Amino acid sequence: MTAKKRLKTGFTTGTAAAAATKGALLLLVEKKIPLKVKIKFLTGDYIDIPVNTCVQKKTDQAVCTVIKDAGDDPDITHKAVIGAKVTILDKKHDKVETRITGSRGVGVVTKKGLEIEPGNFAINSGPLEMISQAASEVLEKNGKNFLVSIKIFVPDGEKLATKTLNKRLGILGGISILGTTGIVRPMSHDAYIATIRSAISVAKATGAEKVVLTTGRRSERYAQLFFDNLPDEAFIQIGDFFQKSLDFAAEKGFRHITLAVFFGKAIKMANKNSNTHASKSSLTMANLSIWAYEVTRDEKFAKMLLSAHTARHAFELINDKYPEIISYVGMLMIKSAKEFTHFFVDVQSIIFDYSGRVVFNSDRY
Repeated sequence: MTAKKRLKTGFTTGTAAAAATKGALLLLVEKKIPLKVKIKFLTGDYIDIPVNTCVQKKTDQAVCTVIKDAGDDPDITHKAVIGAKVTILDKKHDKVETRITGSRGVGVVTKKGLEIEPGNFAINSGPLEMISQAASEVLEKNGKNFLVSIKIFVPDGEKLATKTLNKRLGILGGISILGTTGIVRPMSHDAYIATIRSAISVAKATGAEKVVLTTGRRSERYAQLFFDNLPDEAFIQIGDFFQKSLDFAAEKGFRHITLAVFFGKAIKMANKNSNTHASKSSLTMANLSIWAYEVTRDEKFAKMLLSAHTARHAFELINDKYPEIISYVGMLMIKSAKEFTHFFVDVQSIIFDYSGRVVFNSDRY
């Protein structure tokens, strides 16, 4: 039996920004171009990060870049160039002080509801702390009380941002500089979970009275056509994070939540799978077969579902003969959702067929 490959950890855009900052400041203070820098994560651990480029532009200004490495975690910003332009503003300051801001390719927040106030660059508190910490280490080691300006930039940030939900969140012009600890752990999907939380927060801040949770772009597109009176902010792509998304929405005070999904995800939600990813939950055709028998008392049909190759195959069999099974699954989705949150929540479930037609709507059941 082949040994299971150990997944490689990586580092966040915030860590990359801290490394670029440290490289630039080392060049200015120690007059040497660093090949790598040691960065302290917010967990207290350290990592050596290679420096991509490092150039002194003026006597008191240097620019360094780092290649972001997400390890084995799927990440839009994997291999992106993250840079820092560092300028010494005052060499006779009374203490070490850093002024950190964004620049080209770093998004600007335009909506309320995020950790960062509108009008500011999208650099979260974790990265700000790491960048400041990296700069302070260099200055304190060399006994320098400098006032330093640090501008973080991402050359392809605006292009990368089109592959994220930043525009929906009101972050325009580039990507966000993120990270809670600085470490990217494979399959943790921390960035996606943070995006879900932020999207729900923005929905609340913009006055949305309900949120529509979908699992991807296709189901969201169909949901937007169905709920054409709702603002874009009300639609949240939750991926596979069923339970966490319900928790976030309930915690934010939403008491009206709609789940709008295809049949495959509906089965998993009905089966009380907190995470609906294929690696986290089984499709449980066995349970679908049991539900089919409970609804129809057709033993032959229930057994036939056990041989269905996919959820789509099962859906085609059911929709042709016993569409009431789809309704049963839809009601079980609601039951699961209510069990997953400690708050009172009014849950609506909608199931689409694979052409986008609504085949179940609990509000009409």
